[in-house]
Amino acid sequence: MDYSNFHQSQLEQLRKTDLIRLFKLLPGKLGSVLEIGARDEYYSKLLSGLFDTVTALDLTCPNFQLERVSTVKGDVTRLDFLDDSFECVVATEVLEHVREIDKACGEISRVANKYVIVGVPYKQDLRVGRTTCFSCGQISPPWGHLNTFDEKRLRDLFSSLEIVDIGFVGENTNRTNPLSRSLMDAAGNPWGTYHEEAICIHCGSNLITRPARSTLQRIYSAAAYRINLLQGLFIKPWPNWIHVLFRKDGSTLPGF
Repeated sequence: MDYSNFHQSQLEQLRKTDLIRLFKLLPGKLGSVLEIGARDEYYSKLLSGLFDTVTALDLTCPNFQLERVSTVKGDVTRLDFLDDSFECVVATEVLEHVREIDKACGEISRVANKYVIVGVPYKQDLRVGRTTCFSCGQISPPWGHLNTFDEKRLRDLFSSLEIVDIGFVGENTNRTNPLSRSLMDAAGNPWGTYHEEAICIHCGSNLITRPARSTLQRIYSAAAYRINLLQGLFIKPWPNWIHVLFRKDGSTLPGF
């Protein structure tokens, strides 16, 4: 069994369960929701049972058809909607990828009329899992994540909104240090987050592991690994993900 994939599947299920919990906190069936980053139909289908209409938006127009769901192409930093257009805006697995993060969060707050639900990695160490592009030689962060988040940063990014509920998902101990990071970079980041859809944030090329590494690079990566193992003895785990339900302009929820 591939235990890394099994763990990832478990984490994904826990994440979905907690997001559904936040959806169920919303009062009754609402009018409209904007789902940002709607790659597939999973959450759009769930949201269509809670809202009269769902607008599923992504950088490439989502390729699915569901009743009461409209699919659109769009950019979270430049939303082509009027102020207060949607009773709720949902953005999960999105904000960690956005360069203009302040602008994106401002746009989400602007088009939301009552509620915002956000899901992002929690206190992610962006030095872990870095990749080296075989084409341009530049280094990209893991999974193309450009931002890291905790409660304070989310409060600051959505300062015009009020936090109603926070959920935490999973357990994480992936942390490194400047020495291990430098050694791993020198080694070509052989254990970075390379996968079929990964692209270099600098040149746009597909990220693939180098076919061969020098003896010195192998020594560097082995040293970085052992230093991280030693550091791990002193690390306390923290959650993988944070989910936050915000409300706007005094909107109320049952039980709050």
